[in-house]
Amino acid sequence: MEIILLERVEKLGHIGDVVTVKDGYARNFLLPNKKALRSNAANRKVFEANRAKIEADNANRRTDAETHATLVEGKQIILIRAASNTGQLYGSVSVNDIATGLNAQDAKVTKAMIILERPIKTLGVFDVKVILHPEVSVTVTVNVARSDDEAELQKSGVNVIDQMFEDDQAELASQAIEMAEAREAAADEADEADAARIEKLKAEQAAAKAAAAESEGLSAGDSDEA
Repeated sequence: MEIILLERVEKLGHIGDVVTVKDGYARNFLLPNKKALRSNAANRKVFEANRAKIEADNANRRTDAETHATLVEGKQIILIRAASNTGQLYGSVSVNDIATGLNAQDAKVTKAMIILERPIKTLGVFDVKVILHPEVSVTVTVNVARSDDEAELQKSGVNVIDQMFEDDQAELASQAIEMAEAREAAADEADEADAARIEKLKAEQAAAKAAAAESEGLSAGDSDEA
């Protein structure tokens, strides 16, 4: 469908541009949200007749958005979420979560202004774009952590997921060392027990030989007396 843009639309064009888009995109988004008009002779005349007012209104909204931007730009929010030891969230962070967090800091934004390029499903620090006007956007920081302490670590630049992996590896290494030491101690005990059994056996054999020798000596003495 061919349309006339009534405001700047990212990757499409600016006010007054005539562009072609998919019918569904036009019918479901651009036209109902008054971002564009169908491009036909009647609408072109209407647009040109009102172009100055449309551009002036857009300029006023842009100015308001630029003022609004000073209240939003650079804001940081912390979202505490449950996650696995690999950093995967049990669920995901939504635009509503982000809008609510920002509005708690008096940002005065709506869900429609929050742009998530991809779902947030892990712990970490993420830059998120907030579009206040088609020509004015700002960036906020979303810090997703399992606790306030972890959030502070992430804020200081620590990669909590990597840290968890390193801690797990260190714990596994420590467990392996403990098991090796336990096996070595058990082996030493077994060797000591074997040595003790051997010594005992030698002593028993020596005692048996001594008893046998003594018995033979007694028998020889008896024969001589006879």
